Amino acid sequence: MDTIASLFSFITWPVSWVIVQFHTVYGAIFGPDTGWAWGLSIVSLVILIRICLIPLFVKQIKATRGMQTLQPEMKKIQERYKNDKQRQSEEMMKLYKETGTNPLSSCLPILAQSPFFFALYHVLNGIASGDTIGAVNQDLLESAQKAHIFGAPLASKFFSSESDVTALSASLTDVRVVTAIMIVLMSASQFFTQRQLMTKNVDTTVKTPFMQQQKMLMYVFPVMFAVFGVNFPVGVLVYWLTTNVWTMGQQMYVIRNNPTPGSKAQAAYLERLHKSVTEHGKTRGRGQKAIVKAIVAKGRDRNDAERKFINGLNKAGMAAQADGNVVKNDAAVAAQSADGSTVTTTAQPKRQQPKRQSKSQRQAKPAGEAEPKMSLTKSDEPQDAEPAGKQGAKPAAGAKKQAQKSGGGGRSKAQSGQRKGPQRPKSPSKK
Repeated sequence: MDTIASLFSFITWPVSWVIVQFHTVYGAIFGPDTGWAWGLSIVSLVILIRICLIPLFVKQIKATRGMQTLQPEMKKIQERYKNDKQRQSEEMMKLYKETGTNPLSSCLPILAQSPFFFALYHVLNGIASGDTIGAVNQDLLESAQKAHIFGAPLASKFFSSESDVTALSASLTDVRVVTAIMIVLMSASQFFTQRQLMTKNVDTTVKTPFMQQQKMLMYVFPVMFAVFGVNFPVGVLVYWLTTNVWTMGQQMYVIRNNPTPGSKAQAAYLERLHKSVTEHGKTRGRGQKAIVKAIVAKGRDRNDAERKFINGLNKAGMAAQADGNVVKNDAAVAAQSADGSTVTTTAQPKRQQPKRQSKSQRQAKPAGEAEPKMSLTKSDEPQDAEPAGKQGAKPAAGAKKQAQKSGGGGRSKAQSGQRKGPQRPKSPSKK
């Protein structure tokens, strides 16, 4: 470890200078020789480095999701050229170039943070051996050697000898208890960070070897931290525990607000987004608009959670637009259907029921209506009361019998249901 740390000696002076500046601030509050002053200086160094690495963290997220998307294609290439490793590598590089994906991008934050980690290890190892390194002069060296974090000196290790610990005014039991607790917390935070990535933020619709690799790393990384942690000084354990906690919180924020498509975290996020949109009637903030815009752009390629979200908006009388906004669906708007097609919905006028007419209006004959040629219903006027000049206009005997057969039953029923006494004539036909 000392040999590796010496390779990054070029960055030792900047790292030690930053720690000294933070120590000046915290030393004025807690005292220059306290563990709080030196411990918080290391924590502040971690926070400063991680803030500077946020752009790389964003690239890491994009690269990881890009690799997840390419896993089916990569598997096809491996099966197609399984007997030709050179052709397989060429096709893989061609796939990366076409999609703009870099496999090393997922390791950028760790690679960028490694020089600062080894530089800090080099500084703390110098404090333990009594050597001034970088911006740490003799006065600061003596102050750092006096600083204890929960009874453990800043430069002590789990396997430090009792004489070394006694020289730093501490007991070996306190050192081993504190370092053991910090190693357990460091490994547990790493395990939880990887576990929430696997259980919540992985596309469950595609089973790829990438998921198996991530599952293996979930158990390998905590073991590695436990093995190497016994050789880290207390100050380095503070550094690594702080960066693990930062990574866990950062990842929780990303999973909650920008989850991987097809994951359980996305389904939970879209449920919260649907509730927010229906409550406020619009998308709030650029993050929500970006999510809605991406879902609308997918069209027919949406997963189950995304289709459920679009259908929920349609049922609530809303429509998601291509620019990420959500509008009410009560006017002529372009509403996205569940299968990705666009349906234009226009507000239709309400259907009005016709006014009910009175009986006399229904029986009144329009002016332009032609006279009926023959009435099959029996008139209230007796047949023998017709004028003599119209006797010849009677229908033939056969037609008269046919009319009586077809209308006789209805006529008898109508007459049986009539009231007693004089009846009002029913629109007598004019003959």
